[in-house]
Amino acid sequence: MSDQAKFFVGQLVKHKLFDYQGVVVDVDPCFMLSEEWYELMAKSRPPKNRPWYRVLVHNSNHETYVAEKNLSDHPEKEPINHPDIDLYFCAFEEGRYLLNENQSN
Repeated sequence: MSDQAKFFVGQLVKHKLFDYQGVVVDVDPCFMLSEEWYELMAKSRPPKNRPWYRVLVHNSNHETYVAEKNLSDHPEKEPINHPDIDLYFCAFEEGRYLLNENQSN
């Protein structure tokens, strides 16, 4: 099994189950939160040994932690609306966000 992440920081994604769109701001090679969080929040029980992503959710002020299994590439390449975009990204070009130079992700 490949440990390669399917999505990258700055990529627009869509949640397969909840139908929201967002942008990836961080990638974990596997599930990194607590067992309690997983039991409470990960109702579909996605695999813990595959990549998980922090995603800023479009038209909201929150972020989510999502298993790769539940994400797909978002076909619409339009900027998202989120108050924290400028904390992570400096520009939106060719359908993706570009990291601020001070980000080490």
